[in-house]
Amino acid sequence: MAGLGGRCLRRLQILLRHRWPALAEVRASSMPALWSRSSRLVAVGFGAALCAVPVGQRSEPALSYESLMKRAACLVTDSTHTYLSQTTYALIEALTEYTKAVYTLISLQKRFTTIMNKVSQNEEDAVWQVIVGARVAVSKRQQEYLKLESSWMTAVKLSEMAAEAAYQAGADQASVTARNHIQLVQTQVQEMRQEAQKAAAKLAKAQTEEIQKTSKEEKIVSVQMGTPMETTLSEEEVNEAYLRED
Repeated sequence: MAGLGGRCLRRLQILLRHRWPALAEVRASSMPALWSRSSRLVAVGFGAALCAVPVGQRSEPALSYESLMKRAACLVTDSTHTYLSQTTYALIEALTEYTKAVYTLISLQKRFTTIMNKVSQNEEDAVWQVIVGARVAVSKRQQEYLKLESSWMTAVKLSEMAAEAAYQAGADQASVTARNHIQLVQTQVQEMRQEAQKAAAKLAKAQTEEIQKTSKEEKIVSVQMGTPMETTLSEEEVNEAYLRED
C-alpha cells in the first residue's frame, strides 16, 4: 500500500506543476502526512467492518444436562415400550395356542368317555393314541407360554423402571405414556390367563369324569364276574389313576 501511495503522490505533484505552478512549491512533506492520515482512517474503517462479522457463532444454543437427560429418558421409554409390546404379543399368542390345545384335548376326552365299551378295542386304542398326542401338545404349549411369561414379566419391570426414570428426569408425558401402556398389556394378558385357567378347569373335570366312569364300568364287570370292588375314589386317587394312564 505504501508503494501505491508513493506513485499517486508523484503523479499529483507532476499534475500540479503543469496546471498550477504556484502550488508546485508546496512542500512535498505535507502530502505524505495527509496520505498517512487517510490510510489510518481506511484501516480503522476496515477493522470496524471485520468486527461486525460474527466469527464462530453457533447455529443453536448448547443443550443443558437436564435436556439431554430428558431426551435419553424418552429414548429408554420408547425402547422398553417396543420390547414390552413384542413380548405381550408373543405371550398372548402362546396362551391362545395353549387354550386351543386344551379344548381339543377336552373334546377328545369326552369322545373317549362316550364310546368307552361301545366300540371295538382297536377303535378305543386308536382314540386313546390321539388323546396321548393331544396331551403332549398341551404340555408343549404350556412350557412355551410359561417361558414367554417369564420374559414378559421382565419386560414389565423394565418398562416400570423406564417410566420412573422418565418421571425423575422431568419427561412427564413419556412417563405417563409408559405407565398407561403397562396397564393395557397387563389387562390383555390377564384376560388370556383367565381363559386358559377356565380351559384347564374344564379339562380336569373331563378327566375326573372319565376316571369315575371307567371305575364304575370296572365295578360292573367285576360284579358280573363275582368279584366286587370299591368304586368310590378320592380326588387324589382319581388324579393318580389319570397319571398312570399317561
